[in-house]
Amino acid sequence: MSDDLPQHGPRVLTVPPGEDRERLTCPDCGYIAYRNPLIVVGSVASWAGPDGEERILLCRRAIEPRLGFWTLPAGYMEERESSMEGAAREAWEEARARIEIDSLLAVYDIPRISQVQLIYRARLLSPDVAPGPESEEVALFRWEEIPWEELAFPTVRWALREHRDRRGRSDYAPAVNPTPDRLALWDRML
Repeated sequence: MSDDLPQHGPRVLTVPPGEDRERLTCPDCGYIAYRNPLIVVGSVASWAGPDGEERILLCRRAIEPRLGFWTLPAGYMEERESSMEGAAREAWEEARARIEIDSLLAVYDIPRISQVQLIYRARLLSPDVAPGPESEEVALFRWEEIPWEELAFPTVRWALREHRDRRGRSDYAPAVNPTPDRLALWDRML
């Protein structure tokens, strides 16, 4: 056995009985090390400015991937927290923002990177925001000020569009990955 492979625990890639795919298993005790998708939680958090116009919180990333690009406050859910607690925690960690969650806005499946993203619609409890350790800067943007060409990920663009399309509504099902036709419509609207 090679020195760089573990000598104990899950170390053999095999199809366990009753399974349909290879899993890392322990040949000594039969333990199966399941690798499951990661859950990302975040929010489209907004504030009504003194002029009554909505402003949306974005964070400029201070970490890879997509260092220097703008994103929603979002990140991996932690053990023993609800998805809403995770979204509120991420808003605090990345933008020192306190939020009140309104509803689930979207559920995005990103199988190529084994992620499921749960994005909530939220209201900022105060416009006082500041960069956390994973953000270079944070800002509240009017819709026409959003730096569309500098957004970090497609799901940020999708969630912003879904948020805009659902303004003033509470009677909607969460969005899912947009169809090519929907993406083309949004591109024409920008």
